[in-house]
Amino acid sequence: MLLRPATTEDIPAILALERLPASAQFVGQWTEGRHLATLMSPDACYYASESENSDLRAYVILRGLAESSGSIELKRLVVHPAGQGLGRRILGEVLRIAFEEFHAHRVFLDVFDDNARAIHLYSSFGFVEEGLMREAAIRDGMYCSLRLMSLLEREYAARKG
Repeated sequence: MLLRPATTEDIPAILALERLPASAQFVGQWTEGRHLATLMSPDACYYASESENSDLRAYVILRGLAESSGSIELKRLVVHPAGQGLGRRILGEVLRIAFEEFHAHRVFLDVFDDNARAIHLYSSFGFVEEGLMREAAIRDGMYCSLRLMSLLEREYAARKG
């Protein structure tokens, strides 16, 4: 199984993945309490991916599930190690879940403007850049810009064939 629902027992491993230097560069650093509150919220779902020896190697957060707008946010997609195709497989499954199980009209995300790897991945799935949120986040004490990207259900369906 590529993804399974995450549980409260996964929070320590989620925090560890989030704090790896390669992740921390592009992922906000949440507290254990914030992850627990989000995980328990009816508005969000966490998913986890494990290696063969049951180590957590990725997690995903979807938000906006309690909204009636049909717009779901891909809040987090953290994969370690990167560059082995796992993120691509997970993103495909997350989009299937969002559009086919949650019946989303739109999936959106924001990504650091200098995260070329992630921007390339999202673009390859058909995500369209909607705009630049100038200096919308702080990283290492500096303001950074974020790109807002989205994929509509009809675009997902057309790519799926």
